[in-house]
Amino acid sequence: MTEAQAAEPSPASAELSLVDCDVHVEVARADVLFPYLPEHWIEHIQQSRFKGPTDTAYPPRAPTTARPGSRPENGPAGSDLDLLRAQALDAPGVELAILNCAYAIDSIHHPDAAVALASAVNDWLIAEWLDKEPRLRASMVVPSQLPELAAREIERVGDHPGFVQVFLPVRAQHPYGSRIFRPMWEAIARHDLVAGIHFGGAPGNPPTPSGWPSYYFEEYAGMAQVFASQVVSLITEGTFDRWPNLRVTLIEGGFTWLPAHMWRFDKEWRNLRRIVPWVKRPPSAYIREHMRFTIQPLDAPTNREYLFEVLEQLGSDELLLYASDYPHRHDADPLEFLRGLPPDLARKIASENARSFYRL
Repeated sequence: MTEAQAAEPSPASAELSLVDCDVHVEVARADVLFPYLPEHWIEHIQQSRFKGPTDTAYPPRAPTTARPGSRPENGPAGSDLDLLRAQALDAPGVELAILNCAYAIDSIHHPDAAVALASAVNDWLIAEWLDKEPRLRASMVVPSQLPELAAREIERVGDHPGFVQVFLPVRAQHPYGSRIFRPMWEAIARHDLVAGIHFGGAPGNPPTPSGWPSYYFEEYAGMAQVFASQVVSLITEGTFDRWPNLRVTLIEGGFTWLPAHMWRFDKEWRNLRRIVPWVKRPPSAYIREHMRFTIQPLDAPTNREYLFEVLEQLGSDELLLYASDYPHRHDADPLEFLRGLPPDLARKIASENARSFYRL
């Protein structure tokens, strides 16, 4: 990006068409899913101590969990369609939004319960959100810890036009490139869906390679390294060579770490490529072709010139996607980020990249 380009401001946000690639919805209580659950599981939830997932990547009292005014009178932020319409969909320029439900199916160790609740969440998303609001698309929830059963759920609802993505928490029991996930990737590729690898996850193992941290802040700030590990796994295990049409979006993980990671990844591939001969191109080529990254939370430097350097180092104007991360609260404003970009790049990040990648 030249200095002249950097100096040229983008249109005001109201003049940009926005495709919001990360809007959160929440299951307020287990009984919200009762209309979509078999009688057996309703009885089980009512008469036992099992109440569905209890883990969450968004502690209710954490400052990042809910922006002011986003909680309805009853229930958590993201659980009310009317409030979501008013605060996210009716914002200037928003044309479409992709819903992400971080209901921690991956934390459920009973396989039948995990499958039943995943199916109920997807039917709830269809009936209570997609059918009621044409501006919405959604990520389906799957029991990702059970790849064959996850594939079965993708087969069940994968052809619904409202689902454009499969929700995969970035923290997992195994890296997603592992061969145990092949049934799931096969189903995702067959239905031409995007895999949305999203912040969070509750697999039961530590969120850092060094063990358990003391504070949520450590987990939150360090999650970029978990995203980087999934990028390495998918490429090194040959996932994109096996399914050339596969597309992956990394959601709520930042992007400014990416250039240095690509440099190191390419360098080590040149050193060690004989170990993985199926990886036929530099890893950065796979990233630019098959992966996209949402811009919120924006982990950008305060110095604007440094940010432009990072954007130039990405080596592509197609990698970034607009996201508000509603209703989560962050210090940086993604619209301010867009306003500081050249108009053509601002339009691509605001909507054009998402329309192309998600086939919208």
